Amino acid sequence: METVLRFTQFGLSRARDLIVLAVAMNQIVSGTLSIGSYTAFAQYVVMYEDGFKNLADIWINFKQTITSTGKFVQLLLRVPEITLEGGATPAVCAGRLTLEDVCFAYPSRPEHLVLSNISLVANPGDIVALVGESGAGKSTVGRLLLRFYDPCEGRILLDSLDYRSMDLRWLRAQVGFVEQEPVLFDRPISENIAYGSSSGRPFAEIQAAAEKANADDFIRNLQDGYDTHPGERAARISGGQKQRVAIARAVIRNPKVLLLDEATSALDSENENIVQQALDELMVGKTTFIIAHRLSTVVRSTCILVMDKGRVIEKGAHDELVARDSKYASFMKHQLVSPLLS
Repeated sequence: METVLRFTQFGLSRARDLIVLAVAMNQIVSGTLSIGSYTAFAQYVVMYEDGFKNLADIWINFKQTITSTGKFVQLLLRVPEITLEGGATPAVCAGRLTLEDVCFAYPSRPEHLVLSNISLVANPGDIVALVGESGAGKSTVGRLLLRFYDPCEGRILLDSLDYRSMDLRWLRAQVGFVEQEPVLFDRPISENIAYGSSSGRPFAEIQAAAEKANADDFIRNLQDGYDTHPGERAARISGGQKQRVAIARAVIRNPKVLLLDEATSALDSENENIVQQALDELMVGKTTFIIAHRLSTVVRSTCILVMDKGRVIEKGAHDELVARDSKYASFMKHQLVSPLLS
């Protein structure tokens, strides 16, 4: 619409100039108009034209503002489908997760299922690896476990209670998430470790969490120790150190369910070993889901889900899947696990 208005404005302006010029030339030839008068008139026309152009721009901007304001008001008045508070807050949580025929489509494309009939039971101590090519649905499963969305069909249970029936704050307190690129704030490292847990954490607990995450030594060697600010996007510390701070953050919360978007995939071998040791400590006794990128983590899993186009096409332990003619075995055979799963 804006383009049409501007094009029309330009066309009318040029047509007007031609008409004025033709009339002026006729009057100049007939002696009824001097060249000086015409020049002054033309300058006045240009001045008024600029004013009208500004009015057109103001009108266009006004319409855009009205449209944007309407969308903003709709956003403010929108009632979230998933509310933070209200629902069950069980006194005890074991961490047993059950997915029953879970189907999901993103709200922007409700006709396109990205997950179809996903079923699984994971008990405390289990390590479940989600394996598949890019776009298979691994990350979507993770988003559902964090309850960023609810399934379109089926349900997710935590200790026999439906996710939808639980208080969201309580639920997310039971789920720890360590991602490939953790978010740290430019605040003291001690605050970054305690972030997301209950307020007023004593320093002894923060330090104990850092020790379990193999982070205490490097933090103490920083200029200001636990009061060090890691900088914007944690630019003052290495990738491995950043991962260990994120793991310490998960340790101090002591979640029952752990979701790892494999935290070691972007690290060099030395840092990977250090971080993996911290993760091994963190996973003990917890129900762990790993969005798998590297073979080393997949091999140690108690259950591997091989996903393709939103479906689980293979399920089993590493040895079981390798022993039969499976897609997972094909990944292994051709040494394509790392590039295919990333």
